[in-house]
Amino acid sequence: MTKNIMIVGVGGQGTLLASRILGNTVINEGYDVKVSEVHGMSQRGGSVVTYVKYGDKVYSPIIDRGEADIILAFENLEAYRSLPFLKKGGKIIINNQEMNPMPVITGVAKYPENITDKIADMADATVVDAVTLAKQAGNIKSVNVVLIGVMAKSTDIAYEKWIKTIKETVPEKFVDVNIKAFDLGYNL
Repeated sequence: MTKNIMIVGVGGQGTLLASRILGNTVINEGYDVKVSEVHGMSQRGGSVVTYVKYGDKVYSPIIDRGEADIILAFENLEAYRSLPFLKKGGKIIINNQEMNPMPVITGVAKYPENITDKIADMADATVVDAVTLAKQAGNIKSVNVVLIGVMAKSTDIAYEKWIKTIKETVPEKFVDVNIKAFDLGYNL
């Protein structure tokens, strides 16, 4: 059985580190893993999507509409945009943060209101104030690891395996903050 996880956000939010932690953890569990990253002006705050597929044998990293078991969304609008990819019965975890895209910044468009409420009406959604939890952990940049912690709780991979991967993946000087961030998400 294959698990399909989409990680969506905006450039600079740490989605790529999150996908590395996820990918390395499932590799360490002995799964076949395929990862594909799609960058849309990520250097300028554009959309970033990472597909992570794992299972006994995975042939392609691409996740089509209606196939994602879990969507890990780092921003509200990106969560909304990714919703068509969530499978029936799938779960979406959303960092309740708004980052204005260029059309909103330039005044051409307005940021949609009540996005997380709309998503919660359509899907199994967990909305997290990951920014506050990251600050509590000691570094606002650990939002990504807070969200990985929330997601990890709904997998069958043991807590210790996630911690081991964080220690192996994150630069040593940030390990303690990231473990604290993971714990805050995991124990939410």
